[in-house]
Amino acid sequence: MPKLKTHRGAAKRFKKTGGGKIVRGHSFARHILTKKTRKRKRALDQDTLISAADQRRVERMIPYL
Repeated sequence: MPKLKTHRGAAKRFKKTGGGKIVRGHSFARHILTKKTRKRKRALDQDTLISAADQRRVERMIPYL
């Protein structure tokens, strides 16, 4: 089998944890921040796990990360 290519866009957006789970950042945290509460902005700054529905697709895009 030939080597698989990593999807470079996905590689910049996702990372794997030590246990093999995939983590992503939140959207809506770059601009128009004045109307968002402090609590909301803090929550958007924390990474979260990807949904189970996207798991297989993202794993295929980042086979070696």
